[in-house]
Amino acid sequence: MRKSLILTALAMAPAVAFAQAAPTPPPVKPPAKPAKPAAGHTVGEVVVTGQGGAALTTSIDRRSYSVTADLQAQTGSIGDALRNVPSVEVDVQGNVSLRGDPNVTILIDGKPAGQFQGDNKAQALQSLPANQIERVEVITNPSAEFRADGTGGIINLISKTAHGAGPTGSLKVATGSAGRTVVSATGGYNSNKLSVAGDLNLRWDSQKNISTEDRQRLNPATGGFDLIRQDQSFHSTLNPNSARLAVDYDLDAHTRLSGELRGNYVDFTVGGPSLFTQTSSAGGLTSAFQRDLDLHQERSNGAASATLKRKFAEPGHEFTLNLTYDATEDERVRAGHTASFTPILPASFDRQQLDYDFRRTDLKGDYVRPLGPGSTLKAGFELQVDDNAFGNQGFRGASRSALAPDATLSNQFLFKQSLWQGYATYERPFGDVTVLAGLRAEDVRIDLNQLTQRQADRNDYTKLYPSLHLAWKLDDRQQLTASYSHRVQRPDPLQFNSFRLLLDPLNFRAGNAHLKPSETHSYEAGYEYRASPTIYLAILYYRENFNGFADVLRDLGDGVFLSTTENVSKSRAAGVELVASGRLAKGLTYNLSSNLYWNEISPQPLGAPETRSAFGASGRGAVSWQATPDDLVQLNLFLAGTRLNPQGEFGPFGAVNLGYRRKLTDKVAFLLTVNDLLHTVKFRQVIDTPLLKSRQRTEVDSRQVQVGVIWTFGGGRARDPGFDFGGAGAGGGAGPP
Repeated sequence: MRKSLILTALAMAPAVAFAQAAPTPPPVKPPAKPAKPAAGHTVGEVVVTGQGGAALTTSIDRRSYSVTADLQAQTGSIGDALRNVPSVEVDVQGNVSLRGDPNVTILIDGKPAGQFQGDNKAQALQSLPANQIERVEVITNPSAEFRADGTGGIINLISKTAHGAGPTGSLKVATGSAGRTVVSATGGYNSNKLSVAGDLNLRWDSQKNISTEDRQRLNPATGGFDLIRQDQSFHSTLNPNSARLAVDYDLDAHTRLSGELRGNYVDFTVGGPSLFTQTSSAGGLTSAFQRDLDLHQERSNGAASATLKRKFAEPGHEFTLNLTYDATEDERVRAGHTASFTPILPASFDRQQLDYDFRRTDLKGDYVRPLGPGSTLKAGFELQVDDNAFGNQGFRGASRSALAPDATLSNQFLFKQSLWQGYATYERPFGDVTVLAGLRAEDVRIDLNQLTQRQADRNDYTKLYPSLHLAWKLDDRQQLTASYSHRVQRPDPLQFNSFRLLLDPLNFRAGNAHLKPSETHSYEAGYEYRASPTIYLAILYYRENFNGFADVLRDLGDGVFLSTTENVSKSRAAGVELVASGRLAKGLTYNLSSNLYWNEISPQPLGAPETRSAFGASGRGAVSWQATPDDLVQLNLFLAGTRLNPQGEFGPFGAVNLGYRRKLTDKVAFLLTVNDLLHTVKFRQVIDTPLLKSRQRTEVDSRQVQVGVIWTFGGGRARDPGFDFGGAGAGGGAGPP
């Protein structure tokens, strides 16, 4: 069933993308002009040209950025596009955070996506093509309308829909340095009742990285520090293929049926040598060995969803019901070879076959009812059921041909979870002040079954999560905002698996069956000035986090270490975020944003100081120059500042990107992009405790040049898609006219 979902989506999308033979639709009635918002109401409108020429839209509880005009996003991943979105940071390895908090929930069209489940979120962001996404909603302080997951907030990716009447589409081909190649096709069809959108994306990518780590551990026997040095040189290939097909059909003027199929397949390989040397506190070499690792991963994800949307006679009065089934198969093979030089020992070989199976069923209902001018009641429910299985089979031997099963490397782990959720929000203006209040209730039932270790655990709890948003309209150009939300971060399923996974002879990785959810109280206050095409935003924020969990490195003795996840800290963060967008001159637009912040961590005893704090800054900037009607040039840069972790910190990094687009004809354009122009994307992690110290440095060959050609076809007037925060049906379009 799961593989058929994926194959069906991959097979059907090309047919949609090239459906040029469809009959010409009847003329479409022009859309009616939107009603003028009531006094004091703060529903957003497109107000400014933003990052990379992207439109910014705001509402009382979120900000939405279009990424369709970002040249880096034309042939890159959504991870590349997110680096140009205010409040969002994407590190060297593709991990995303909001204002420095990595506990972010990523939704697609308002729904959870299985491809972002488990330990592959970063890989999924690097695999998902940005040209599937119309815009990105950044929700740093979500209302109770949204699920409470994600202490850092929510990033909601809104899929593209078909634009124009009749058949429309595009074909993009780009190639670049190191054999990086992208081929994508999008297509759609629009008529009075039917809307179809689909895409197919193929990508070949390769990368090299060099890493050096100097790790010092206190030797209790001598009272000095032993030094362990690890030098790695890895080469990786990432070949993701994805497809999507979305259909909206209006049964009548008030009823819409929607369906969607998504398929994603990733073939990932990484391999190379690692040299380990261990030196005693007296300076003598005690051990040296080389480990060669080859990892091959095949990850298949498929999702099918069906949506019913019913509009009632009163404008804005509607009910939406959505059912989604999402399945992921993740198969990995880790093959290692260890050769010891000091002392000289026989070679050893190991092989681990990992089979991860994720299944999720989600039923969601949302009801919206206007209760007067500017007043709206929203209520809904959501039932999510997860059924996951994780299997490890391990082998060891003196040669590849002599590998035999090893019980210490074999494991079976089952994870089952059910979430019952209900919410209600009420928005109402009181003169120039608009209030949005909400409450969400969630009941969680988690069953953990460590079959190998014969250990069963339960982790059940029921919680209420309130939210409050205020907006005070000072005049037609200015408003003040304030908000509060209570959020939770639930561990990923693999973080509960306490089985030790072999990484190399000196490093193991394990989860923690006793992890508790992390909770955050988040506060914001902001000022907004809008005078098209200029916008200024200033947002003060404060977060207080309890039971924060993070990766912790522990010394097991004899130079062997265990990396695990634990509830280790209470933390606080405060800062001010500034955004400025506008036009410098005719054809020249800009977007600047910065985040000036303070972090404090109070870890539980880990050999680290009791309380640590630091100030930092991050930011991004973009300039878009329409040099001629046919030539567009974009310059983007970003800087991610230093971030604390319970045992140390992550160092800063940044990059400069360049893009150029030349319109050759009305249907054909040439594209040139340069990523990491100055080759500054590097990774640095520091662990600094009295018992353990580490300095890790990683260089990634992220600098790349790509050239491409984009061909589009079709067009004409389409039915009004409207602007619907959070998306609507499976295709992300608006409701029936």
